[in-house]
Amino acid sequence: MPPGPDADPGPSRGRANTLVCEAPANSDDPYWAFYEEVAAVQLREWLPSRPARVLDVSGPRARFARQMVSTGHQVVRVVTSALPPDPASGPGTLLPVVGDPRSLDWFAPGSFDAVLAEARALSFCLATETILEEIHRMLRPGGQLLLCVDSLLLGLARLAEQHRWAELSDVPRADVVLVPAEDGTITRCFWPEELRALLTSAGLDVDWIRPRTVLSAEAVKRAVAEDVSCFPTLVRTEVELSAEREGESIGIHLIASARRSA
Repeated sequence: MPPGPDADPGPSRGRANTLVCEAPANSDDPYWAFYEEVAAVQLREWLPSRPARVLDVSGPRARFARQMVSTGHQVVRVVTSALPPDPASGPGTLLPVVGDPRSLDWFAPGSFDAVLAEARALSFCLATETILEEIHRMLRPGGQLLLCVDSLLLGLARLAEQHRWAELSDVPRADVVLVPAEDGTITRCFWPEELRALLTSAGLDVDWIRPRTVLSAEAVKRAVAEDVSCFPTLVRTEVELSAEREGESIGIHLIASARRSA
């Protein structure tokens, strides 16, 4: 559902895009520190218990790759251009490979034990169906996938913020929900049922689909401001809450775990 001619052209739409979809670089916002710690815990719980060969297509930030290397995994990280050496410490290994993360057909079939598509990576791949089929092909039997995408709730909020009322009213009938950003990028948003259908049609068995976070940014900031020592408890509570809300479209992002049949 790309922006149509009925979108409100008024000047108010382009002035301020206040919704932040991911942690800004070097942010000191306590909510994003909380969010990233939750993501780290969720990744740690999902990773194979034994050293594995993992493909990381999570975009420009290397924190997920570093975490996996620190726990002994062999990580192949796809980057769009050559980067300065950024050695990751730990018993694992990190191999950056320059390529297009939206087209992975240059990897051999059955090359990886796991694939990580964090940081909304598949929301930027508008042809999600194709990339999921490629991921299925690259996974070894029993191999697993963890992904994070924009939720439909986030898409609705962004469309409303941009005063795109025509697109907003069309969402219930849309097969695909695409949301433009002020910088010209377009992202794809998902509801849990749609994401499950896409994973299944690509040949993957879905373990679970759940919101990344349930607690609101306001609640987290207020709690941390009152007592910073509550931070670990907040993270633990969030991880437990999101697991209990499996299949619900709440929060700004969805995460999903799926695997190729053994």
